[in-house]
Amino acid sequence: MLHVLIHLDRGGGPMTSDVISAMLSTNPVVVRRTMAGLRDRGYVLSGKGHGGGWSLARALSDITLFDVWDAIGRPELFCLVASNDHANCLVEIAVNEALETARHQAEALLLARFAAIRLSDIADDFERKMAALGLDPAAPFPAA
Repeated sequence: MLHVLIHLDRGGGPMTSDVISAMLSTNPVVVRRTMAGLRDRGYVLSGKGHGGGWSLARALSDITLFDVWDAIGRPELFCLVASNDHANCLVEIAVNEALETARHQAEALLLARFAAIRLSDIADDFERKMAALGLDPAAPFPAA
């Protein structure tokens, strides 16, 4: 969704779920479901009919990585799964506790960093990379 939001900002107009789904190689229904969370939080708008589609409701400088993560349902950040093969084994219990503590600490650090990164920071970095390649960052760019 970060990719999509920056494209919405730099793309020059609304994008339909079909266009976004092609860009992400997914189904338009998945796009609509995911974008709905962003719409419900006031980050995007959806327009119907000719010329409709998804557009930004806020400036990228007003949206953080944390905001997007939160709006799309707070997906798991790490896939560490505790073992429950030997639930009474004290070694397994100690390992699981250590993994859970480390995971919670890592998540807290990552989420704090997410809250400090604005989408405009990412978009600005994109523009610097384009300029370094001698490309016009203001020129329209393809959706994929």
